[in-house]
Amino acid sequence: MIKLAKTTKTQAQTQDDKVVAALNQHVADFTVLYTKLHNFHWYVKGPTFFALHTKFEELYTQAGAYVDELAERILAIGGNPVATLKESLDLSVVKEAKKNLSAEEMVADLSADFDKEIAQLKESQETAEKAGDEMTADMLLGMITELEKHNWMLKSYLG
Repeated sequence: MIKLAKTTKTQAQTQDDKVVAALNQHVADFTVLYTKLHNFHWYVKGPTFFALHTKFEELYTQAGAYVDELAERILAIGGNPVATLKESLDLSVVKEAKKNLSAEEMVADLSADFDKEIAQLKESQETAEKAGDEMTADMLLGMITELEKHNWMLKSYLG
């Protein structure tokens, strides 16, 4: 997570800083995921190419939209979003794509990333709720719902 500056702050400001830090975690995660999904989209091979090529495009489009939505929420509540690839790579729990993965390995890797991201989104939703930021909590709930659905499909693909 992003380190908070050590200054005298009110409890409300500290809660807001925690929400911004949580949101920045997701900006970083979805930024790395966006690139990883492009990699998978370009390099998937085999009999499931057409289905996965299309699915990966759907997922990177959604990841890109999430980056924008999260960053704009950070700005709306007075924070500064992570905005460089270096910051994103340093902060993200999502790791860059490995080379020469099979289609099944790509799906398994992505599902593991979704498991981590869903858990973090749930923690961030709790952080937002504790801070009284219902709009952010609601936004994160929508992301959790979508990722859980996609992850169910990925796990079903894997059998």
